[in-house]
Amino acid sequence: MSKKLPTRQEDYSAWYNELVKRAGLAENSAVRGCMVIKPYGYAIWEKMQRQLDDMFKRTGHENAYFPLFVPKSLFEAEEKNAEGFAKECAVVTHYRLQSDPDRPGKLRVDPNAKLEEELIVRPTSEAIIWSTYKGWVQSYRDLPLLINQWANVVRWEMRTRLFLRTAEFLWQEGHTAHATSSEAVAETRQMLDVYAEFAEEHIALPVIKGVKTPNERFAGAEDTYCIEALMQDGKALQAGTSHFLGQNFAKAFDVQFANKEGGLEYVWGTSWGVSTRLMGALIMAHSDDDGLVLPPKLAPIQVVIVPIYKTGEMDALLERIRPIQQGLIARGISVKVDSRDTERPGAKFAEWELKGVPVRLAIGARDLDAGTVEAARRDTKQKLQLPLADVVDSVDKLLNDIQLNIYNKAKAYRDSHTTRVETYDEFKEVLDTKGGFVVAHYDGTSETEDRIKEETKATVRCLPLNEADEDGVCIVTGRPSQRRAWFARAY
Repeated sequence: MSKKLPTRQEDYSAWYNELVKRAGLAENSAVRGCMVIKPYGYAIWEKMQRQLDDMFKRTGHENAYFPLFVPKSLFEAEEKNAEGFAKECAVVTHYRLQSDPDRPGKLRVDPNAKLEEELIVRPTSEAIIWSTYKGWVQSYRDLPLLINQWANVVRWEMRTRLFLRTAEFLWQEGHTAHATSSEAVAETRQMLDVYAEFAEEHIALPVIKGVKTPNERFAGAEDTYCIEALMQDGKALQAGTSHFLGQNFAKAFDVQFANKEGGLEYVWGTSWGVSTRLMGALIMAHSDDDGLVLPPKLAPIQVVIVPIYKTGEMDALLERIRPIQQGLIARGISVKVDSRDTERPGAKFAEWELKGVPVRLAIGARDLDAGTVEAARRDTKQKLQLPLADVVDSVDKLLNDIQLNIYNKAKAYRDSHTTRVETYDEFKEVLDTKGGFVVAHYDGTSETEDRIKEETKATVRCLPLNEADEDGVCIVTGRPSQRRAWFARAY
């Protein structure tokens, strides 16, 4: 714990990687490109899961589970989707191992155990789910079908980074079927709103809601909607996506329903998902050079109590602390009393600061006799003297203040790093010197988008949903443009 983290200014990437490991969130595994999510990191993910799951169920969705393996013939049924994911797929070709006759004690793939058809380890589940929906949907009475699954997926990444990009990651994926196009579009937009609400209310992460360009669209979708956030190094992060699939998967898997008039129609589909990438967003958007800064709504431990005691006083002090602990728990606040006698208070302070616990209470017998408790807030590092008589109310209010302050700080950074430009030279200068979102006119063509990406490494993050059309000229070609796009270099 004594060795300081690299600073964000010195090396943002090294700071992030070290923080993830030292704070006990995750580590690299024995499997190249995969990670082990440690208990403290998984506790944050569990809180994300729990909140999102409640939000999904409030909007009428149910959880199910579908196989990890997808037969190749099903995977390739929707051609755009198959082509889009083909290079990232892990493929199972055999079903058995055997002892290796040439290497005693070792194993080899049994050459006689080749599968008749290869199995794809799911990079996404549209194929297996829509092949299942064919048997679930016959009539308009079976619609809408509102299904979510919590699962792991595999996308064979060559360059990986903990939480942000790993070969295997955890996520949820919603897959819904509807009788009309308008219902499916409304579902797509509704789930985007759910993601935005979760990001802003719980991760304390301000986001831009928008639609992707055709270049950046999910393979097999008619439209991809997204939420985009800005990290402290000026790079953008796609924090969630919601896709309007049209009838593409319904036609690929022959999912039809009898309408009220007795005619047959193809259903309309959506899919939407967020992943453990949100953990990366949480870390990069808020944390500082001393460690994690966790918004209280997602912190596994919201309050840590560190007893300040002399030899022989611990048991008596813990008895006096217990009513405070129980009062906080009764209020729904998660509390840990760090009563270890193997660490000095200063070492404990540093450890819980590194782990981002929002509020630390240092309590000694002298404080209790004086009717006060010393509180330290992680976001500002401010120390406060709280009256013992209403310490529970004070801490509860403090947690709400911290949640709001973390959001406001992230929003202020995002707003100050959003720049509207009129020329390509200005566009490139802002990217190189300031970073962040660059809002500019472009002609909407894939060719111009590709040129900008090749020359600047910036991509169109989205076309915002809440911005009006605006006549202008493309910063690259000078052609007419009807609206501005939000560009950034991104993770």
